[in-house]
Amino acid sequence: MLSYNKNHVKERVVVLKKLTVILIGAGNRGTTYVENMKNLPDMFDVVGVAEPIEARRRHIKEMFDIPEENCFTNYKEILSMPKFADMAIIATLDEMHLEPALAAIECGYNLLLEKPLAQTAEECVAIANAAKEKGVKVLVCHVLRYTPFYKTVKTAVMDGLIGNVMSVLAVEGVGNVHQSHSYVRGNWKCEDETTPMLLAKCCHDVDIIQWLIDRPCEKVSSFGELTYFKPENAPENAPLRCVDTFCPVRESCPYDINKIYFSENCPLRFCRYAASKGFSENDPPLDEEVLTGIRNSNYGACVYHAGNDVVDHQIVNMQFAGGVTASLTMNAFNEGGRYIRIFGTKGELYANASDTEITVFTFEDRKKINLTVEWTEESIEGGHGGGDTGIIYELYEYFNGDYKGFCAADIDISTENHVIAFAAEKARKTETVVSISEYAKSLGFEY
Repeated sequence: MLSYNKNHVKERVVVLKKLTVILIGAGNRGTTYVENMKNLPDMFDVVGVAEPIEARRRHIKEMFDIPEENCFTNYKEILSMPKFADMAIIATLDEMHLEPALAAIECGYNLLLEKPLAQTAEECVAIANAAKEKGVKVLVCHVLRYTPFYKTVKTAVMDGLIGNVMSVLAVEGVGNVHQSHSYVRGNWKCEDETTPMLLAKCCHDVDIIQWLIDRPCEKVSSFGELTYFKPENAPENAPLRCVDTFCPVRESCPYDINKIYFSENCPLRFCRYAASKGFSENDPPLDEEVLTGIRNSNYGACVYHAGNDVVDHQIVNMQFAGGVTASLTMNAFNEGGRYIRIFGTKGELYANASDTEITVFTFEDRKKINLTVEWTEESIEGGHGGGDTGIIYELYEYFNGDYKGFCAADIDISTENHVIAFAAEKARKTETVVSISEYAKSLGFEY
């Protein structure tokens, strides 16, 4: 078994097999996972990489001293080789998950697969069915499960501190800056190019809700739309491009590129990395590299003229077996952060994911219990509050067949949660209540 200390150092009683790894997609997510593996040389060795951007590919090559013959520009090249590792990490863009996942499964690789699984419900089911037929293990990157915060919440529920769960209220505060960078200007701005917002950002949250309730979801409804980040809300005389163009409201606009990408108080550090992709030879990127990236991409667009179509606020209502209900709110108009309230037969739990304590109110004695969340240095910018580190430790046990934890989201569990999210999108667009079992059946998935 593994145990946390406050510095994320883990102690192991049993030493298991060292796992060899190939990385497909060396962007922010893929690099984060293998950097964690680099700190665990007795557990992991990254022996191959596939990445089209030369600077990123070279970074991974040098980090692990990978031979040139094991470095490739795309997944087809690396997966055309005879299988030469225990597992593959697939951390490509959302729209590029299906084909490499199916190809890696066919090769017999166990997978660490970035969420969301794929762009459509049908594709998610295809991956799940392929893994089942081939007999490979697929662990999906629902990293919030592995954070000290959510592990503490889950443990409190499992220990019965609030009795039987009756209802869950969860809020995903995306944050206005994060929304503008990733879902207005960035890679996830258009549903047809990636996935709906509910999948791109909130499949974490749907997964957490199902994990905490631990019952089948029966039906779902949803409401939401893109309301603010669109042309009719642009200030008068605002240009189409924010970069290298005079804007009369630049000083007061919270989405001015100088405030987001170049200010000393840059709200989210990863914005600079994403904006400079393909134009940077440095880590961290230089200002001129970031500016070049912005000038040559949609990151330089005005947020009201960015060509985006995903929602900027949405609510999802779910009913689970036994009459248990849940509500998830996704909203861009906030500082950013998640919070949750769980209502049980013996008490109530409520907490903000950024807090160091979780409060439980018990009905029997009318007292509040404060549960301490283990300290972590990781944040939304670099580690999902400890989740990126936690999943790497647990996948080591999981792929070695020695898993004793309660956080792992395998391909079947993850597909169930993706089906819920896709059903919610169907409900939102058709203004109906969707039966999850009937929807899953239409996909050829046994729910």
